[in-house]
Parts: sequence; C-alpha cells; structure tokens
Amino acid sequence: MRYSHLFYFIGLECQKAMDLFEKVRKKRLNQVQFMALGFFIIIISGALLLMLPVSARDGQGTDFISALFTATSSTCVTGLIVVDTWTHWSLFGQIIILLMIQIGGLGFVTIGVAFAVLFRRKIGLRQRDLLKESVNALEIGGIVKLARRIIIGTFMFEGIGAVILSIRFIPEMGAARGIYYGIFHAVSAFCNAGFDLMGYKEQYSSLSSYVGDPVVNLVICLLIIIGGIGFVVWSDIYTNRLKFQRYTLHTKLVLTVTLILIVSGTLILYLVERGYTLAGLSAGEKFWASLFGAVTARTAGFNTVDTALLSPAGKIVTMILMFIGGSPGSTAGGIKTTTIAVMVIFLFSNLRNESGCNVFHRRISAEIINKAAMVFSLNLFLAVGAILVILATNALPMEDILFEVFSAIGTVGMSTGITRQLNTIGRIVIILLMYCGRIGSMTFALSFIYRPQKAQITLPVEKVTIG
Repeated sequence: MRYSHLFYFIGLECQKAMDLFEKVRKKRLNQVQFMALGFFIIIISGALLLMLPVSARDGQGTDFISALFTATSSTCVTGLIVVDTWTHWSLFGQIIILLMIQIGGLGFVTIGVAFAVLFRRKIGLRQRDLLKESVNALEIGGIVKLARRIIIGTFMFEGIGAVILSIRFIPEMGAARGIYYGIFHAVSAFCNAGFDLMGYKEQYSSLSSYVGDPVVNLVICLLIIIGGIGFVVWSDIYTNRLKFQRYTLHTKLVLTVTLILIVSGTLILYLVERGYTLAGLSAGEKFWASLFGAVTARTAGFNTVDTALLSPAGKIVTMILMFIGGSPGSTAGGIKTTTIAVMVIFLFSNLRNESGCNVFHRRISAEIINKAAMVFSLNLFLAVGAILVILATNALPMEDILFEVFSAIGTVGMSTGITRQLNTIGRIVIILLMYCGRIGSMTFALSFIYRPQKAQITLPVEKVTIG
C-alpha cells in the first residue's frame, strides 16, 4: 500500500467510526464509553501494525508490549518511548506512528466528520453532539463549521511549520530527509506528541543539538502553543480577532493562564537551572533552553537539554507544568489550564469570603467548580496510585518515577531516562496513565460508572468538621 493511500484509508476508518456510533448507541453505549472505546480500538490497531516485521528497521518484528506502548504513546500524543523512534522503526513504522499522532491530536471523531463533510454525507444531531463532546465545544450550534476550521487550521499551521523546518533541515540533511523531518516534527509538535527522529545523531537525544537554534526553538514552541490552546479558542480568536474584551470567559482564562505559565515557567527554570543544565551555555542558549523547557513541559515532550540532569527544583517545576498541561479541546493533555484557573479562583474567593467565584466580570457556576475539583482529584489519585505500584515493582529512584508518572498522565513524554528500564508491570501502568490522560481521567472513570441521571432525592444535612 502506498503511503499516500494510508491517509485516505485512515480518514475512511474514522468516518466508519461515526457510523458505528449510531449502531452502538442502540446497545446503550453512551458518548463517554464510545470515546474510550474508539481510542482503545485505534491503539490496538496501531500496535498490531507496529508488530509487523515491515514496521521494524531490522525486519524482525517487535514484541507486543513495546508495540502497544509505542501505539499508546502515539495515539495519546505523549512521546514516551521504550525504543528510539529512528533507530528501531522503519519508514513504514514511522509513518504509522505519524498517522496515529495526527489521529490522536485531532481526534478520530473530528476526522470522521471532516470526511463526512468531504463526501457530502448528512451529519445527524447525535454525531454533532459526539463531536461537541470530542472537542469540548461550549455549544452544539455551529459545530460542523468548527470542525472545518479545525481541519483547515491544523493543516495550515502544520504546513507552515513543516516548510520552515524543512528549509532549516535541508542544508544539514539533504532535500528528501530535510522535507520528511520538517513534516514529521511539525506534526509531532503541533499535536503535542514529542516524537522525534534525531536518533540518527544520538539515540534518545531529542532536539538537544538545537538548544540555541532560534528557528527550531521558535517554530516548535509556537506549534506546541497553538496546538495546546484548544480548537474552541481558535474559533473565538478567528471570530473576534484581537479584541480581548469580546472573547468568551473560556478563551480569556486559557490565554491568561497560558501566558502566565510560559512567562513564569521560563523565568523560574532560568533561575534554578543556571548551575545545572544551563551551565556552560551562552546567554542566548540559556534563554532558548528556559523558554523551550517551560513550553514543552506543558504536554509536548521534546527537550533541548538533558532532562535527567535537571536540578531538584527544576524537576518540581517541570512536574507542576506537566500536571497542568494544555487547554480543553486541544491536542494537549494534563488537567488543563481552565481547571487550575477555576481551582485558584475558588480558593481565593473563599479566602476572601466573597459571594461566588467571579473573574473578568463573570461568575463561574458551581457545576464547573465541582467538575474542576473532580478532574484535579482524579488525576492526583491516579498519579499517587501509579507511583505506589511502580515503586513496589521496580527498583528505581523515587524522583525519577514521580517524574515519569506525571509525564505519562499529562501526556507529556519527558523522561529522565527510566522508561526503557521499567519492567512489564511498570510499562502497563504507564500505558494506562497515557490512555487516561488522553481521554481524560474523568471520562475514563465515567465510562465505568456512568448511569443516566434519575430523580434526585435530597437527604438531610449534617455538619462535618473540616480542617
């Protein structure tokens, strides 16, 4: 099969998934369960393809756990790897990984709707509702138009990034490899995946050879940020241009928190890493390394300095950024910028004894606050549970395991190098964390315990001592 045909095949399969929804809903499979099942099927399919001898560079095939780990990391746009992408995988295997990254970043529902629009098929209310759930849109109205903008915007940004990176890589690598590397890294960066092909220089080196390169740093950072702010924010900016006061509260929170995290993260990493990973670098290289570290930690997974050599403070800052992640309805993971914003606003509102949680002259509803608390708590509980299991089954340093777990659940992909040292149990735990991080921990939990809402019975109130 020619590689160009793979894109067409994947699009048709995503469209079939939308048709499948109509069938499975009759069997009482709700939207939450359908999303979880859809990603599971894509991961298993990808793992089976990666196990084929043609996917490996040596032609010997790959064991199931390694293939499953790579397929999960690709589809869940994480970037954690147990084998070097360039060294182990053939061109066919790399193309499969790239396709899974694109599907995982956009979402199979979005791609399915795009192909339905292309073939002028009718998109029913249930499919629109499913798409709304997939991209975390605020309302169902205009959802198909949003899908068009997502597809057009994605290929536009990835295309621009690919062209610029190709121009930078061609003098170094030659025309064919330079163009291929430009496309691969542009897609990987925009989808916040963190997969790279720089293993031909040194295995697991990521973008460390470009630590002071302004073109590579700036393009990769911009692609990560644009992909991570969310498709709904794109639409709002496109509609209202640069008129901040007209943006929705969601967009205002996303842009504000994103800017705060980038600026503060860059400054803090610069201060705490001067005697560690930034030692010996020029002033310009220190700036780019600090900025890149603050941006990539929010679910991208690339690195331009050795992550294993981060200072203790640098690792803590990075773990916090990984835990927060990007924004809802984007290619990024983590608990999301809006979640941490709501939690902080709720905290300060209660400390000040204010009436309600107010920001930008708007009030945040109790339902949103409860959801934010659930997302924060579930991710934290999952992380703690995973840390205990891996500690009990792997003889590895605790700080490295902490870093690995937060990287997995935030679908980041940064690692201190212990991914390859994990045993089978440890790898399965990381696989589950990446899966939960992509579909959302709350979505994963609801896929098991979700029940249609029934009439609510209010029970008597009784006080409980807190604090």
